[in-house]
Amino acid sequence: MLVLPYTSWPEVVGLPVEEAKKVILKDMPDADIVVLPAGSPVTKDFRPNRVRIFVDTVATTPTIG
Repeated sequence: MLVLPYTSWPEVVGLPVEEAKKVILKDMPDADIVVLPAGSPVTKDFRPNRVRIFVDTVATTPTIG
């Protein structure tokens, strides 16, 4: 039976993506972190080294150019 030390990181909610990645990688150095827009469709297969970060905010003002 596989025992994982961490299964979630509620403490990273609200952090910038790069900071969240640092926290997760500190706890789970072999994590395959995938950043996706909130609401993205995902597969239901379980991979014990995959951590998905869903983001839903616009960081800067969109401009033409």
